[in-house]
Amino acid sequence: MAQTDNGNTRRVTRRALRREVPSTVALLADERAFAAMRRYATFGFENHATYLREMEGLLRALASQGVHTSVALFDPGEYAEFCEDTRLDPDLPDSRTRYTADVAGLGATVPYQGQSIELLVPALMGEAERQAALERATALLATAGNRPHRTENPGRAAYVRATRAVLRLIEAVGIGVHHLVCSVAAGGDPLLAVLHAERDGDGLVHMAESEALVFCTVLAAGVATGSRAGIVIRTTAATGEGPDAVRGWALGDGWPQPLSAAQVFTAYCTDADTGEPVPPEPGVDYLPGIELPRPNGPEGGS
Repeated sequence: MAQTDNGNTRRVTRRALRREVPSTVALLADERAFAAMRRYATFGFENHATYLREMEGLLRALASQGVHTSVALFDPGEYAEFCEDTRLDPDLPDSRTRYTADVAGLGATVPYQGQSIELLVPALMGEAERQAALERATALLATAGNRPHRTENPGRAAYVRATRAVLRLIEAVGIGVHHLVCSVAAGGDPLLAVLHAERDGDGLVHMAESEALVFCTVLAAGVATGSRAGIVIRTTAATGEGPDAVRGWALGDGWPQPLSAAQVFTAYCTDADTGEPVPPEPGVDYLPGIELPRPNGPEGGS
């Protein structure tokens, strides 16, 4: 009897410890990545939809055991490079486990909190895009900071100025829920960042720190490099009544310069990929940007 009690105690203790060990699950989020993994014989899935359902079942099982689980993107290209660098056979389950633990777990992740796979996948893709934008923008700022014969740090100065600009933009558009998009043409594909912010009746601004960091860093990259950049803000009234307002600014001399209503309309109603016009949305007013007071000093400190 005593042995049985000891065995039960050990099982209970193990389960308690298991709940304290976090897990990382790497997910093939799109059809393209899934197709690339099908070349490995030990990868036993033939259909992406079935694969996603099985992964959702795994996540639910881990959650039911009280295990904190992070979901990362599984990148087949990075996986092949990882296996080559570490001399692992890519067609082994153990190699995929090593990659998940050593590489994917250090990349963009989102916590699993019981959300459906339909919500989890776009959240994960969005987080990956934010991290990629942050890394590119940070690299541009670091390059700007390495210029010789400069006593101040241009990258730091650009970030401080960008932060001031974002706060003044939100202050200028007033009370409501704001959707900000920043695009910077800094070589190759444009750098893009999105920020959701709300300014309440007391003048307080609410936003996610992680989104704000990426947005300010991307804008700072445009300031530091002098690249062509633009900001569009779509505002929904706090009451939810009335049309949404869309305003725009272009970066000029390191500071947002207001666009005219016609320029805002053209920018918002043009397909970014094809350049073709897009029909305007009903219930949206296209308004000119608002003039922002320029900051004083090299870092915009006032």
